[in-house]
Amino acid sequence: MGKSSSSSGLSGLKVLQRELQEQRLAAEAAEREARRRAEEARRAAVEFRALVGGVVPLKDTGRIDPSPVAPAPLPYKRWEDESEVLRESISDDYGADWLIDTDDTLSYRRTGLGQDIVRKLRRGQWTVQAQLDLHGHRVEEAREALGEFLRACVRQEMRCVRIIHGKGLGSKNRTPILKEKVRRWLVQKEEVLAFVEARANDGGSGVVLVLLRGPDRPA
Repeated sequence: MGKSSSSSGLSGLKVLQRELQEQRLAAEAAEREARRRAEEARRAAVEFRALVGGVVPLKDTGRIDPSPVAPAPLPYKRWEDESEVLRESISDDYGADWLIDTDDTLSYRRTGLGQDIVRKLRRGQWTVQAQLDLHGHRVEEAREALGEFLRACVRQEMRCVRIIHGKGLGSKNRTPILKEKVRRWLVQKEEVLAFVEARANDGGSGVVLVLLRGPDRPA
């Protein structure tokens, strides 16, 4: 019994010694590898310095290169709006053959509409829902104001509007410049179905009543 215990103790001691020796050998091998790598790094550094020779590193000036400036975004929306304006542009050179002489006044109705449209418009069949007063406007200002006014009225589903262009009494040579131009501009607008000079008690030759198409109706 005592002899068996003694043999087991010796066997365990030998195993422990063997493990310790293996750990020592592994540590020595790791140390040698570390020294080898350090020596290789040192030699590489020596070789690099020999290659670059007398190169002197630049001094740190503290300068910071700014980030590149991003290019300005392209104005796609503005281009689209300008194209829309061009499509909707109205000209002063439009011919006068579109005018219809009705009851000694100048009126207009779009092709396909009956003559009764003009008569009903003059008689007040449709209630005037908005008006634009062009008194004091230059020609270009009046043209832009008229286009914007008509677009806004169609968006708000207005059918009948009044445009006051005046009789030209305050203009040079007392010539009604805007009167003729407004009529030329109106006939070029797809929103306009018909227009007629107002009756005397509604402004007469200084006013035109305009019938507009509905927002969901074809031009």
